[in-house]
Amino acid sequence: MKNRELFETAFRGAAPDGETFTPYRVCPLGAHIDHQQGKITGFAIDKGIYCTWRRREDGGFAIVSRQFDTQAEFSLNDIPSIRVGDWADHLRGAVLSLGKRYELHTGIDVLIDGELPIGGLSSSAAVIISFLNALCAAQGRESPTGVTGGIALGDRELITIAREAENSYVGVACGKLDQSCEVFCRAEHLLYMDMLDDSYENIAPPVDMPDYTLAVIFSGVERSLVGSRYNMRVDEAKSAAYALQAWAGVEYGKFDEAFLRNVPREIFEHYGEKLPGSWRRRAEHYYSESERVEAGVEAWRRGDLAAFGMLMNQSARSSMVSWETGSPELRYLCELMANTEGIYGGRFSGAGFKGSCIAIADPAYTESIADSLKRAYLREFPALEGKYELTFCGTADGVGTGK
Repeated sequence: MKNRELFETAFRGAAPDGETFTPYRVCPLGAHIDHQQGKITGFAIDKGIYCTWRRREDGGFAIVSRQFDTQAEFSLNDIPSIRVGDWADHLRGAVLSLGKRYELHTGIDVLIDGELPIGGLSSSAAVIISFLNALCAAQGRESPTGVTGGIALGDRELITIAREAENSYVGVACGKLDQSCEVFCRAEHLLYMDMLDDSYENIAPPVDMPDYTLAVIFSGVERSLVGSRYNMRVDEAKSAAYALQAWAGVEYGKFDEAFLRNVPREIFEHYGEKLPGSWRRRAEHYYSESERVEAGVEAWRRGDLAAFGMLMNQSARSSMVSWETGSPELRYLCELMANTEGIYGGRFSGAGFKGSCIAIADPAYTESIADSLKRAYLREFPALEGKYELTFCGTADGVGTGK
């Protein structure tokens, strides 16, 4: 109801035709290895992105986001071939990627609203997926009960199109972790996915697993991956893979096809010292994080949240030391989480340049966790008073239909 009223205010009293929702995701283990075709884990959470929409027969788009001050406008026939450089590039890219595969004949007016601050929760992927689902629905036909029919995307097709919008148009060299979690996750299950072949399993917790809650801690500092060191880190990891294959005499192809997943750890152990320091550290993170994923999945299967949380703490440490990311704010939050009673473990959420941290915690300690983290963090970063935010969340289903 709230979003409908906001839509009518933004678009001069016009009623929307529908609304889509995509949850945010968190990745407890598997950080920074999806783009190397590694294995990951993930949860979708019960907060996310809403797109309230109305179809437009003229092929135009007017997009209002409650997270940004400016409105974006464009049409099906005049989307620039290269990114404009504003927040709406993700949506222009989504239209272009969908339009490569399907004939689009209507545009949409859209109100976008996110339930949590931007940063570290795959908000860009969630926006794209919600927007794509709205645009697909808008390609249907008007009926007395609303718009019916439209384009029906399969789960994997939706992931591919959403990722392509970020890779090819926005220019972020992300893997498929964000989109996959937002589509495939199921409530109360841990998603365990292999990015080499896209196989996955949603693992239910054992009946004797202790209760848990997910804490999302927004540092108060927003970030954008475009122009950040994110793409550089990906290139360094790929460079390590390419060089290791060459030294080992392993058959290899184009640079774009070089992934650390294709390089056995034994080759890294033998030739790793020849790599430039930064390349070697990226590879070290890949191999150790891959081992943490496997250990974490086994800990989850047996209901050992203490072991699972310890691995999350180790992942955070590796992200700081070997992946060399983490703003001062996020590093301090990780230090606080590792020493806060009631938190099993925590790490950065997302790329780790600014944004948020996540933790898995005992629900019995939520009040003391919230109080102690806030006091300690704002004592260190007082300028972020009013921007820092902690939210406890549950797990949720992704948007997928199983197709």
